[in-house]
Amino acid sequence: MSYKVINNYFKANGRVDPIYNSTYVVNYGIVGSTWISFDGVDVVRAKVSYAKEKGLLGYVVWQVSQDDNWVLSQAAGGVDSGGGVDPKHEGRPKSRILIIILPTTAAVIILLGLAFYFIRIRILKSKSKETKLKVNNAAAAGDFESNNPDLIEYSLADIEKATDQFAFENKLGEGGFGPVYKGVLPGGQEIAVKKLSKSSSQGFDEFKNEVMLTARLQHVNLVKVLGFCVGREEKVLVYEYMPKKSLDCYLYDPIRRFLLDWKKRAEIIEGITQGLLYLQEYSRQTIIHRDLKASNILLDGDMKPKISDFGMARIFTKDEQEANTSRLVGTYGYVPPEYVRNGVYSIKSDVYSFGVVLLHIISGKKNGSLYGSGENLSLLEYAYELWKDGKGMEIMDPSLDDTLSSCKLIKCLQIALLCVQENPIDRPSMVEVSSMLKNETAIVTIPKRPAFSVRTDEDDGNRRDQLHLEICSVDDATISQVVGR
Repeated sequence: MSYKVINNYFKANGRVDPIYNSTYVVNYGIVGSTWISFDGVDVVRAKVSYAKEKGLLGYVVWQVSQDDNWVLSQAAGGVDSGGGVDPKHEGRPKSRILIIILPTTAAVIILLGLAFYFIRIRILKSKSKETKLKVNNAAAAGDFESNNPDLIEYSLADIEKATDQFAFENKLGEGGFGPVYKGVLPGGQEIAVKKLSKSSSQGFDEFKNEVMLTARLQHVNLVKVLGFCVGREEKVLVYEYMPKKSLDCYLYDPIRRFLLDWKKRAEIIEGITQGLLYLQEYSRQTIIHRDLKASNILLDGDMKPKISDFGMARIFTKDEQEANTSRLVGTYGYVPPEYVRNGVYSIKSDVYSFGVVLLHIISGKKNGSLYGSGENLSLLEYAYELWKDGKGMEIMDPSLDDTLSSCKLIKCLQIALLCVQENPIDRPSMVEVSSMLKNETAIVTIPKRPAFSVRTDEDDGNRRDQLHLEICSVDDATISQVVGR
C-alpha cells in the first residue's frame, strides 16, 4: 500500500500517532482490529535526526513509492514541507557545490594557461629555428657559391626526385658521413648523392669543408663534386657517379678479386699515387686527406681510381710541415702512430695510409685479422716477417698470376713497408714513392720493422745483415709515369 493511499485514508477516517523506542519510530493507526504502521514526514525527520545524533551510517524508510509531492524525499534531505530548508542544513548544498566547482574551475584555468604557454613557446622556438636555419642555409649557400662559382646548388625537391625519395634500392653504401644514393637528373646524368646523417659523427663543418675543398680540386684521380643542397635540415653533396663502386668491393670479395689482374692493380696503384702527388705537391695548397683507405678509392667505368671523401681533409700552406689536433679522426689500421698517440698529422700521415692501401692491393688481405703460424701477427708485421725471410710472395693475393710480375710485387711490398715505418722521417715522400714505382733502377731502402710492431729492430740483432732478399730483373711490368695536373 502506498504512502499516498495510507495518508489520505487516515486524514479522512482517524488519527495516527508516532511511537518511539531507542531504535524504532513509526506512524501507526488502528482501524478496527487492524494495526497499520507507515513512515510519514515527521517520522522520516525523526529518523534523520536520530541517525545524525548517534552518528549512524544510515536509516530505513518504508513506503516511499508514489510520493507525489516529494514530501518524504524532502524530509529525508532536510527540507521542510513548505519547500524551505532545515535550518541545520541551510547553506550546506550550496557550500558543497562551491567546494567542488571552485577548485575544479581553478585547476582547469591553470591547465589551460600552462597549455597556452607551452604551445606559445614551442611556436616561437619553431619560428626561431626555422629563421635561423634559413639564415644559415642562405649564408652557407652564398659562401659555397661565392668561393666556388662552378658549383650547382640543387633544390631538395630535385634531389628527392633524382633518388626516388632516397629509395633503398638506390642506396650505394654508407660511410662516416652518411648514406650514399644513386640518382638520375632530369637530363639523364647519373649522380652519386651523399646525404649527411643526423647521427653522423661528422657535422656541418665537415660538410662545408668537403664542398669547398673538393670543388677547388681538379684532377683525373680525384672524385669531382658537382654541387650541394642545404634544404630544410638536409645537407647533401652531389658527386659524379662512379659505376664500379669502391676498391674494397673487389679486393676482399672471393669472386670479384679475379677482375683485378696485376695490370689492373698496377694502374690503380699508379692512379692513387698521382692523386696524392697532386694533393701534396701540385695543387696550390698542400692538402692532407687524413682518411685514405680502400673504401674511399672509387672506380669509374674503366676501373680508373679516384680518391673521395674529403670531409676530414685539412689544408696546409707550402711552408707548414705538420699540425696537431685533439680530435682524432680516420679509420683504425690506416692512421699512423704519431697521430694516434699525439694527434700530430702531416703529409707523412697520408704516406702511411697509402702504404696500408698498397699492401691491401697486392695481398687482398684486410686489417683487423691476425696472421702467421701462431696467428699473433698484424698484417704489417706478417708482411715484414715474410719479406725479411725472403718469402714475400707468400703474402700475395693468390688470385694474381705471379709468373710475370713477382719482382714487381716484391718491390711494391718493400715500398709499402717503407711507407708504414714508425718514425715519419723514415717514410718516403710521395715523390719518392712515385719514382720508386716507375723507375726500375731506383734504389729502394731496406725498411725497418713497421709501426705498432710488438717486436723491435733490436730483437733481430744482426739478422738485418742476413736478409734473404729476392733478386729481381728489370723485365717485369712497370708502372708508367703520369704527369700530375
